[in-house]
Order: sequence, then structure tokens, then C-alpha cells
Amino acid sequence: MAEISRDEVSRIARLARIALKDEELDDIAKQLETIVDAVSKVQGVDTEGVTPMSHPHSIDAGMREDVEKKTLTQAEALDQAPAVEDDRFVVPQILGEGD
Repeated sequence: MAEISRDEVSRIARLARIALKDEELDDIAKQLETIVDAVSKVQGVDTEGVTPMSHPHSIDAGMREDVEKKTLTQAEALDQAPAVEDDRFVVPQILGEGD
């Protein structure tokens, strides 16, 4: 079992600029010990011959073929717009931005 002292927790908290009360140090030290022990157990598992995976379940991403399709031309896209300026849509100003 990893032993993390309250002094180490206090030092780490200072480095991370986290304000901790004295009564929190022991509790956090115990929590960190639990985390370090859990990670140590996982690191101790024999993974020889296990293929690394990015996801615990085999999932099919459902990829489709990359097929080129006809899209609107700029003129077709703009022909029904309520307002157009310099071959672009004109939209209402938001967020109080200046011109």
C-alpha cells in the first residue's frame, strides 16, 4: 500500500495552488493512497499477448464510402437568401459587435 503523508498532500496542494484546510489533508491522503493502489493493481496485470484497444467493446463505426456528390453552387445557395452582400449571406448582428 502506498503511503502518502499529509505533508506530501500539503506540498502538492501548494504547488497546484489549491487551498486545503488541515482537516482535509488526512482525508485526501487516504483517497490518494486508494487511487495509487488501484493504479498499481492495474499495472500489475499480465498483458502479454493482449492487443491494445481504444475501446473495451468491439464497435463498428459504420463508415461509408467516400463518394463525391453534387452540391449547390454558390449562386444556387444564395438565390433564396433574404439578404446577400458580396456573394455572402447577410445575417443580423449578434453580441454587439462593431462593424
